[in-house]
Amino acid sequence: MATESRCPDWTARALRAGALSSLSIGLPPHATVSGALNLYATEPHAFDDHAVVVGQAFAGFAGLAMANDYLNDARTTLSRHADAAMASGAVIEQATGIIMGERRCTPAEAFAVLTAMAQDTNRTVREAAQALVARTVETPGKYDAP
Repeated sequence: MATESRCPDWTARALRAGALSSLSIGLPPHATVSGALNLYATEPHAFDDHAVVVGQAFAGFAGLAMANDYLNDARTTLSRHADAAMASGAVIEQATGIIMGERRCTPAEAFAVLTAMAQDTNRTVREAAQALVARTVETPGKYDAP
């Protein structure tokens, strides 16, 4: 580290922290995920050619683990979004049906009414739909068959 000149500020901080040598190996890139394996030692010239080979092998496995974690996280997020979209779609359909029943209108007209309700109350369509469905459920007998 004492002879490193590429990053003088970082080198000075590393030396003050007791790192007298370092080995940095980039992880294999995957999509938008990137990283590096950084090893530090308190002895100068601690990393020989064998350490580089071992570090590169480990970096390959670490990169694979990182990519798998990224893909798993992306899959989990996508699943949550799909679940939310399905739930939103269901409540919007329910609210549209309620409006159709009340106003005797087409699905397109009912959705336009729901959209207007959302705009008038400064809510999303889903929030307006949830409120309408909740109000309908809270009024027992209102929609019972004659």
